[in-house]
Amino acid sequence: MTMPRRRPVHLGPRSLAALALVSAVGVIAFGWPFLAPPTSALNAHSQDAPWLFAGLLVLLVAVVAATISESGLGAKAVAMLGVLAATGAALRPIGAGTAGIEPMFFLMVLSGRVLGPGFGFVLGSVTMFASALLTGGVGPWMPFQMLAMGWFTMGAGLLPGGDRLRGRTELALLAAYGFLAAFAYGTAMNMAGWPFMGALASGVAFDPDGTVPANLARFAAYCVATSLGWDLGRAVVTVLLTLTLGPAVLRALRRATRRAAFETAVTFEAPWKGSEGR
Repeated sequence: MTMPRRRPVHLGPRSLAALALVSAVGVIAFGWPFLAPPTSALNAHSQDAPWLFAGLLVLLVAVVAATISESGLGAKAVAMLGVLAATGAALRPIGAGTAGIEPMFFLMVLSGRVLGPGFGFVLGSVTMFASALLTGGVGPWMPFQMLAMGWFTMGAGLLPGGDRLRGRTELALLAAYGFLAAFAYGTAMNMAGWPFMGALASGVAFDPDGTVPANLARFAAYCVATSLGWDLGRAVVTVLLTLTLGPAVLRALRRATRRAAFETAVTFEAPWKGSEGR
């Protein structure tokens, strides 16, 4: 019989509402070039939008705080969050500038799978924030990276069969998710930066006066020209590491989760109880 998974972070009503809010704002922040009509005032400020949408960071902090406070995140879960976030942040610079070799992504997939969507969202956001501080990558793009990585890691926790699916079938599922999600992450980050190219590349840049189909064609050309190779490298590395190191990492994470016993309440027995009746 397979024991149900323990979750260090539960998504209660308040956390779900905060997550839905930040996700809705995130969708607008990433996809506004395709949502705003050509006559929209937002298009007139397309070069200022990164700073406007950098306010997402405030919402991200709020949703993380709401998740932690509502779930009663204990010391053991905080310790695991710190260890995994530090490990992910340390892995990110390894392949920086080398054809998408980013081993951090496979760790996020496996961690989200074992520890659940709530912990996954917190872990993805915190890891990206820590890695930005480590690599000096702090800028208006950081809130977008935090949100995209939070979605990436949370998605792994929402995959089916978490309590019963094991072995090669589970690895194949995680590898397929990692492959697709690596492209989705790259596409999302392209959407965050593409509208602000201006006249640097007129053939593929965002056209504030263009129609949605025309801008979709420009965006597709931009992705192929600038990031397809990088995203493919990220996806392939994620698949290879999941298939080779995945079994050992999954066992280690599940063993640590069982030993941590996140859902076991800590109780203290009064010292005089043992002497009653003597």
